[in-house]
Amino acid sequence: MRDLANNIAPVQSLAPAVRTADANGDGVDLQGFESATIVVDTGAEGVTLSSSVKIDFKLEDSDDNSTFAAVTSNNLVVGGTVDSSGIFLTLDADGETPQISEIGYVGGKRYVRVVADFTGTHSTGTAVAAAVIKGHPRHGAV
Repeated sequence: MRDLANNIAPVQSLAPAVRTADANGDGVDLQGFESATIVVDTGAEGVTLSSSVKIDFKLEDSDDNSTFAAVTSNNLVVGGTVDSSGIFLTLDADGETPQISEIGYVGGKRYVRVVADFTGTHSTGTAVAAAVIKGHPRHGAV
């Protein structure tokens, strides 16, 4: 059996926390890797989710880990789609959480991050986290 652990490097972008408001994840440096998978992990919703009370997760990339822009081209992702705002996951109905969702990034920028965008009043928070799993290292095992 082949070992996966020595061929990937998971990094937190959005630290696990119960959140009630928008949060920008940390930029994750992809230098030295040929692939990345973004994984969003959510706990049970703390409010009744709807079209006016929801959480959107956006994918952003950057050349310098300072100026981020939404990933809006579906040519830059695999295993999912992004919209014109970079949204790749919307949680807007009860029963959608808890869940784990993922999307692959194949763009050419050095840094990526996840943004949690809360719409409406979230008086009781929802546990959310996001990680970037860097894969296919250019030089040997991780």
